[in-house]
Amino acid sequence: MPYHDPKELRRISYLGPAGTFTQLAASIYKRDAELIPYPSITASAEAVLQQEVDAAVVPFENALEGSVGETHDIIVHRFNLAISGELVIPIEQCLILPPGTELQNTQIALVLSHPQALGQCRRFIERRFPNAKTQATLSTSEAVERMMEAQVDPELKDRVVAIAPRQAAEIHGARIGETAIQDNDLNATRFVVLTPHGHAPTGEDKTTFVFKTMNTPGALVQALKCFADQEVNLTRIESRAAREGLGSYRFMVDCEGHRDDEKLRAVVIQLETQVEEWRVVGSYPKAPRP
Repeated sequence: MPYHDPKELRRISYLGPAGTFTQLAASIYKRDAELIPYPSITASAEAVLQQEVDAAVVPFENALEGSVGETHDIIVHRFNLAISGELVIPIEQCLILPPGTELQNTQIALVLSHPQALGQCRRFIERRFPNAKTQATLSTSEAVERMMEAQVDPELKDRVVAIAPRQAAEIHGARIGETAIQDNDLNATRFVVLTPHGHAPTGEDKTTFVFKTMNTPGALVQALKCFADQEVNLTRIESRAAREGLGSYRFMVDCEGHRDDEKLRAVVIQLETQVEEWRVVGSYPKAPRP
């Protein structure tokens, strides 16, 4: 089986524009790679299939808001790409203001950000801007761009703010009004690296499976028992609609170990008898927690 070699990564796609947390994650993962922004998570992943880049770094799950639906859906339903790496970074959201703006809570009419960031700062927004509307953008950095563009509108000038990382404010010439506005200081996001192939064993690995259970009583229990029988520790389980009618799901499972390990080979043999379909999304080195 071919394996992904991190040393061969030269071009990495990320959710742009410049200044997003995904760009920060990509720069941490491979500091000497060329980082190329794309307008959406889907577009950045598709760039790997089109061989425009060698890998895509995409947000996978957040400690406060849970799964990133777009990432899960492209893995489960759309692209046959492998997870070949992961990293976890702490997330500090900032309130971003247009330059020269003095914050007057009663004047703020609109708060812009990516849906994940809006969710991570829900209590802050409700407390500070109870009368303001929120509007989702494709990325946190785009939110700052749109905030700056709103300055030319007489009705919106100085009445629009954004939630984004520090680097987005610096890139777009905006001002940081407040820092660490997320609802929980333990906020962190797990990012995964998508490539055509998984990673070779390192001895400290994780593996992600996707499977669809049979339509019988206890089908999910029997599928999970395949892991328990081999004493394989599950670290995460997520259900996604199979898009085949209500009540039909595919399950994404993370577990400890590499697909080439003896225990996981045994899991696969058992799993084949218990589910309708399955695949290994990838095996990859475990990321240290921040």
